Amino acid sequence: MTYLDVVYRYGNTPGEREMRAIDALREVYGILLIRFDEKDRTVTVRFDASRLKEDAVASLLRRAGIEVKDRLVLA
Repeated sequence: MTYLDVVYRYGNTPGEREMRAIDALREVYGILLIRFDEKDRTVTVRFDASRLKEDAVASLLRRAGIEVKDRLVLA
């Protein structure tokens, strides 16, 4: 297994409906962690890169109702 973290900026603050959908994402095989930073308006997702690609992670977030803006590069 290869674990990767990807960080995205998001637009609108997630509401109850979006947070319920995010909670369901935790059941997706390969998603290990989803963490929001409200101050920086970022969401971090740790995932198994042998199971998922970054594009699939962003797509899952969008389907959950998260307004994904851009990917941040981790230094």
